[in-house]
Amino acid sequence: MNSFFSEVNKNFGFGCMRLPMKLAVVDSKEFSEMIDTFISSGFNYFDTAHGYLAGQSETAIRECLAKRYPRDKFILTDKLTSSFFKSEEDIRPFFEKQLKACGVDYFDFYLLHSVTANNYKKFERCHAFKVLRELRDEGKIKHIGFSFHDKPQLLDRILAEHPETEVVQIQFNYADYDNPGIESYGCYQVCEKYGKPVIVMEPVKGGGLVNLPDEAKKTLDSLGGYSYAGYAIRFAASFPNIFMVISGMGNMDMMNDNISAMKDFKPLSNEELKAIDKVRDILKKQNTIQCTECRYCVDGCPKNIRIPDLFSCYNTKKQFKGWNSHMYYKSLTASSGKAKDCVKCGKCEQICPQHLPVRKLLKKVSRRFDILPI
Repeated sequence: MNSFFSEVNKNFGFGCMRLPMKLAVVDSKEFSEMIDTFISSGFNYFDTAHGYLAGQSETAIRECLAKRYPRDKFILTDKLTSSFFKSEEDIRPFFEKQLKACGVDYFDFYLLHSVTANNYKKFERCHAFKVLRELRDEGKIKHIGFSFHDKPQLLDRILAEHPETEVVQIQFNYADYDNPGIESYGCYQVCEKYGKPVIVMEPVKGGGLVNLPDEAKKTLDSLGGYSYAGYAIRFAASFPNIFMVISGMGNMDMMNDNISAMKDFKPLSNEELKAIDKVRDILKKQNTIQCTECRYCVDGCPKNIRIPDLFSCYNTKKQFKGWNSHMYYKSLTASSGKAKDCVKCGKCEQICPQHLPVRKLLKKVSRRFDILPI
């Protein structure tokens, strides 16, 4: 596997879905500093998609990375998202638009984005794999694959139908390892069965594995040596078929913390694995909403409900019993929809990578915040 992707320096990548922001605009100065630190530490893999930060992720990569470094100094992954094309004829123009936005003339990796049972039919109908193969043959893509948000059975089917797949990106972290809604390890095993290297997304579960309950923190603190995020990232990287672990880093502190865990990477020891098992059991007892804050659900909501933010308020209240959760809820809903405003259209559930029963969960949030006095 290492010889197959020999151009990649190490097994840790910079996910560009959550970047430093100033007044809803990417902070180019801090992002450039983070890129410099990342590359000077020996890493070179960057991951983006057109929908990240409403297109700003790609253009920030152009301004802060592509214009400042020779092309052979970095590895860049971009993705084909099903909502940005309607037919096979739309794919190439969209792809060329992405190359221009990123300021490059080829992508090292190009993936069908967030494949599920619903959109796989569209990718097939529009012959997306065929177009990617053609672009690879033309030298505009080096390696092709897909990112995946569904069950192992579907993944097995896709890999059987498309042996040209070179790499698969899956959600993989210790909280979702045996989560029946995600089945991280089951998906990993399918990739292993077909000999496909794995790219990991959400190793820290959108920051959820940093904001741990006190009992879980004590368990990891007893080990010494790494941060909570560091243990989560090292867990994902410790499996033999993992080619790359991508972490979204929104500021320099996150960058330095993640690098400290991965610069001289060592797989988790038996003692560390036992501690992770204990933390997983603690989390299972928390009964919080397992949202990663990808925000895919927000754009299509007809009532402009900031669903991940409301779920975060609920989880904070559930975990830490804080009085200020009500204050934050009131602030968040001052100019957007409340949980009680949900019209149950189901658009959020169709697009949720975590397969959460969002409508039912919004009822729980509403009972907690809309009915009780704020």
